[in-house]
Amino acid sequence: MISRVYRATLFALYQLCIVVGILAMPVAMAARQAGVTLPIHQLLANLEDAYEATQSP
Repeated sequence: MISRVYRATLFALYQLCIVVGILAMPVAMAARQAGVTLPIHQLLANLEDAYEATQSP
């Protein structure tokens, strides 16, 4: 039961990060022109790895 809740929470966080990344696109483009990158891709990669680890039997 706990693993099911954990998996659902990770999936929701992953989807939320994707939405935040899309909404932050204009800010990220302006930041990149200023020479700063936002680490959203690292957050997404970490959440994706954690979610995929819960899928393994």
